[in-house]
Amino acid sequence: MTAGDANALPSVADVLAPVLARVPRERQPLLIALAERMAAERYRGWAAEPEYDAHRSGLLACARREEDIAERIEALYPQAATVQSAIRAEIPDLDEINRGLFADRPLRQQLAIQAQGERLGAATWRAFAAAAGEEAAAVFEGCALLEEESATVLEEILGSSPDGPEAR
Repeated sequence: MTAGDANALPSVADVLAPVLARVPRERQPLLIALAERMAAERYRGWAAEPEYDAHRSGLLACARREEDIAERIEALYPQAATVQSAIRAEIPDLDEINRGLFADRPLRQQLAIQAQGERLGAATWRAFAAAAGEEAAAVFEGCALLEEESATVLEEILGSSPDGPEAR
């Protein structure tokens, strides 16, 4: 493995596809809503980092968007909390998988991974929208737009340094 390989970012799609496959498609949005809440926690952690003082408000806005997405999705499903509890029982390693995607990486790489995840999230919500009824489709499309807003914030943060996403 070359030094460049060691710094390669993981593919969020490759990591999350097997996790999504562990639940039926009709429950996948609720699994993703759980991941959105995990992302909100990550954003709040990044906002607390001194080196991101200048970006704190943008990162906290991203955290709020993640929570908003989760709430919108959960509102589509009666018994959402019960289903999510069952999903957590079915996927007990969900938190570990989530942490593993970001673990032991410099903060800028974590942001780059999250930006990739936001773009993937937007595409995923649009895929759900294409297969949903009108009301749910509007919710999924709204979530896609929120994901894109957060991706843009992260990409702007990453672009604000000449070091690029690989540097700390």
